[in-house]
Amino acid sequence: MIVISDSAAGRIKDMIAEEETPDMFLRLGVNPGGCSGFSYSMGLDNEESEEDVYLDVQGIKVVIAKESMRYLNGLEIDFEEHGMSGGFTINNPNAIASCGCGQSFKMRNEEGRPEVCD
Repeated sequence: MIVISDSAAGRIKDMIAEEETPDMFLRLGVNPGGCSGFSYSMGLDNEESEEDVYLDVQGIKVVIAKESMRYLNGLEIDFEEHGMSGGFTINNPNAIASCGCGQSFKMRNEEGRPEVCD
């Protein structure tokens, strides 16, 4: 299960509406790398695979590669505005540590591929 806050859902829906390509959805994933060992991927996509898991969260089609589900189950996505800027934040109950940037995390039983942080 993935949780998307009302503010994040609103922002994602706005981003999808701005796209000229039909049938866009939110794709979430995990890649080895980042300063803590694993990094998140999050973006709009319109290409699907047989290896994908499909969810409907807040009326948003969310697609996740099956191999990433074990890292993302229970994930919470929010959108916070800070003055003139804002951004998505991720809370992952599966992570035991996160990088200061919030885009990289460490798992208890998997090392991933830690890299030097810029």
